[in-house]
Amino acid sequence: MKSTILKIEGMNCDACANTIKSLVEREPGVQVASVSFADREARVLYDPRSIEEELIVAVIQKPGFRVVGRVSVEGKG
Repeated sequence: MKSTILKIEGMNCDACANTIKSLVEREPGVQVASVSFADREARVLYDPRSIEEELIVAVIQKPGFRVVGRVSVEGKG
């Protein structure tokens, strides 16, 4: 498993964060997503053999949000 933290612009409220969370968690290979409106970031745990980080970014950006930074964290498990 791999974990990444994505900095996101364009969220206006907690509903935006919930939208991003549900969109990302629908993708095959994503185990869990945690999205914080207050921190303007998403933490995503995923299987890099099933989904690429670029696809996760594309899913977030499709409805109009912007990923402006990312930090990969070596996953556990």
